[in-house]
Amino acid sequence: MESSLVGRLEHNGTVNQARLASDGPYVTLDRSEWAGLAGKTPLPLTEDDIAKVRGLGDPVDLDEVDTVYRPLSRLLDLYSTAVGGLHRATAEFLGEHASRTPFVIAVAGSVAVGKSTTARLLKELMARWPRTPNVSLVTTDGFLFSNDVLRERGLLYRKGFPESYDREALHRFLVDVKSGAPKAVVPVYSHLRYDIVPGQTVPIEQPDILIVEGLNVLQQPQDVGSVVAVSDYFDVSLYVDAKTQDIRRWYIDRFLSLRKTAFSHPDSYFHSYATLTDDEATQRAGEIWDAINAPNLEQHIGPTKGRATIVLRKGQDHAVEAVSLRKL
Repeated sequence: MESSLVGRLEHNGTVNQARLASDGPYVTLDRSEWAGLAGKTPLPLTEDDIAKVRGLGDPVDLDEVDTVYRPLSRLLDLYSTAVGGLHRATAEFLGEHASRTPFVIAVAGSVAVGKSTTARLLKELMARWPRTPNVSLVTTDGFLFSNDVLRERGLLYRKGFPESYDREALHRFLVDVKSGAPKAVVPVYSHLRYDIVPGQTVPIEQPDILIVEGLNVLQQPQDVGSVVAVSDYFDVSLYVDAKTQDIRRWYIDRFLSLRKTAFSHPDSYFHSYATLTDDEATQRAGEIWDAINAPNLEQHIGPTKGRATIVLRKGQDHAVEAVSLRKL
């Protein structure tokens, strides 16, 4: 798949051999080169559509969607079609009935980098392709251990680190999805209460495409002796990248906005932050970033970037400046 894409780019003069040689396993296109790949696609989104999926602090607009995410959705549609063809060919070779299992896309990246907006935009766009009308989105927040379990294990302040997730449950869910089970279930996570909602689940029933979004979805096996990683069940993976100082600033800006919105709700786990002054909130957000989110990004999330199929690199204004595609 990737080699045919690279060949087409070379034929169109979009990228040259010098760039292909210098980027190792990736071919990197800047924003204007990437936008030129969009072509004619039946994927119009309106400002209202974007407003529904835009994350807090992420200023994505119609131009960004048209320039970056429309060609991305086209590429993912090509990947999905190619994987489906390979599945049918394998089934024919084995003499089996070729029942299609969901094409699984992973979206990874730091807290506050905008990966949730990316995942929601892809859900809207991919559902507009004729071959993939049924698209589901799952966040790995639902597979976090409950706060009670995290407290018991001394991990409450390491929420979002690899060990804070029930990786066995996430693994079982993906096995069910990729084996074609009629239904797989995802636990419900409440961002308001900052915890799993006991007894509540969401059914995922054989979608054409499943998007899995989370901080550490590209991690290699964590347990000694384990040979299968969650990422082994992904057909394609995206990593949303940016400079750490930019992500830190976005995190603080988002914290200040949440103080006036979600934190002000009396049931919010972070309700005590609602009364902080601007200076107090800025200081507190910086402390949380430096103590928790920065180490997680540096030690666990960032090192998985090299495992992604596609890397979206953002500039300081949240706009995607370049896209890197794995060639091999």
